[in-house]
Amino acid sequence: MSRLQARYDAIGDFSADFAHSYAGGVLQAADVERGTVHVKKPGRWRFDYTHPEIKRFISDGRTVVSYFPADRQAIVSDLPPGGGPATPASFLAGDGDLTRDFHARYVSGAPADTGWVVELIPRVADADYETLTLAIDAADLAIRRMSAVDLQGGVSTYIFSNLQQNQGIADRFFEFDAPRGVEVVTDESWAR
Repeated sequence: MSRLQARYDAIGDFSADFAHSYAGGVLQAADVERGTVHVKKPGRWRFDYTHPEIKRFISDGRTVVSYFPADRQAIVSDLPPGGGPATPASFLAGDGDLTRDFHARYVSGAPADTGWVVELIPRVADADYETLTLAIDAADLAIRRMSAVDLQGGVSTYIFSNLQQNQGIADRFFEFDAPRGVEVVTDESWAR
């Protein structure tokens, strides 16, 4: 695990194409969505979904914006205090240490293609997932697949391709400027 953690720590930012599927849990259907992800440590991430529906999820490390162009609405929420890998996205964005924050184990006999599969069980009780499973490429120790089992038993899986690391992604890329005519809903407006 220490070799994997050292590799993870050496990545300042990355981008990749992804295929995202969710099955079970609250939603009983399995859908596949596609898009691109950009991550910059510490704490910044952006998922741009392009198929079948355009939507965007952006975090600047303090807030999360969920933007749905078809609905002309953006929902802005504060990230929970305390840090740590409370969500799979926050884990990718550097909020996690494999041995400090997780009970980690290699999964034997798991389909790992050309690498290893590691199962991570969060040590904190307030994570929004039960387990996080990573398929790690043997050649470069990159995360090629990430699956999270949520608290309702659903499985969310991201398969990453065309990975580019340490490209110098600008902080501005993780800011959201609402287009004209888009309703912005905040935590405060929910309370009214």
